[in-house]
Amino acid sequence: MTLRVVRLGSAREEDEGLRLGTVRRPPRGVRKEDLARRDFYDVWVPELSPSQELVSAALRAETEAEWARFVRGYRKEMATPAARHLIELLAVLSRQTNLAVGCYCEDENRCHRSILAQLLRHAGADIA
Repeated sequence: MTLRVVRLGSAREEDEGLRLGTVRRPPRGVRKEDLARRDFYDVWVPELSPSQELVSAALRAETEAEWARFVRGYRKEMATPAARHLIELLAVLSRQTNLAVGCYCEDENRCHRSILAQLLRHAGADIA
């Protein structure tokens, strides 16, 4: 079993499993009942997304120093007990079933999902 890190709205892999949206807000203009059908997500988990303040900082980040500040801030937010428990839960589930976590960002390298993947891997997730 594996955990994939995906761009929400992209076509699903054949055996992807449950897709989790780790985003601050649902996509605009998409009805709740259409989210899974349109390959966004099956379950919304905003607790694993950066705070709105950090999302804004990430979108403004132009330099490596600004991006590094965002990364430190997001890691700090994910170090809270509630976030750590969710990360540990997903890591364990990834060894039992196929899962995917994702965000809307086009560039995974400039997206919190790349950091989330590191945190999940560190927690023992089986990442594809």
